[in-house]
Order: sequence, then structure tokens, then C-alpha cells
Amino acid sequence: MDDKIKDFESAVSELETVVKTLEAGEISLEQSLQLFERGVQLSRFCHGRLEDAERRVEILSDQGERRSAPDTLVPEQGDDEQA
Repeated sequence: MDDKIKDFESAVSELETVVKTLEAGEISLEQSLQLFERGVQLSRFCHGRLEDAERRVEILSDQGERRSAPDTLVPEQGDDEQA
């Protein structure tokens, strides 16, 4: 097992595999503990990346123009005439 985590997507994929393997319950206790530790490592990595992304979005949002959300998501009359 490669201990290096390449990126968020590969970490999520590996974490899904870890969870499925642990849920199957067909491995030894020692292997389960090792997989659990890897799962915790992957989960922390993903959580950190998500927090970083959230901070970046907040910074970008604070720098951009703030506009109110529309009251409805229904297109204005005339917007759907092209369909």
C-alpha cells in the first residue's frame, strides 16, 4: 500500500475501498487495524483539503461583488422563448 496521498480524488477513492473492505469483515484483526489507520489518515487529508477549498472560496467571495440571490429560480419571461 502506497502511504503517499496524491490528491483529493485518489484519497476519496482509496477511502471508499478501505470502507468496503472493512465492512466486508473478511480480513484479520491486524489487517483491519492497519486499514482503519489508513482510513483515518485519508479522512484527515480529505477534511484538510475541503477546509482549504472552503477558505479559498470565502476569500474569493469576499473579494467579488456581493449580489442578492434571486427570489425564484424561474426564468424571466422571454428567457425561454429561444427553446
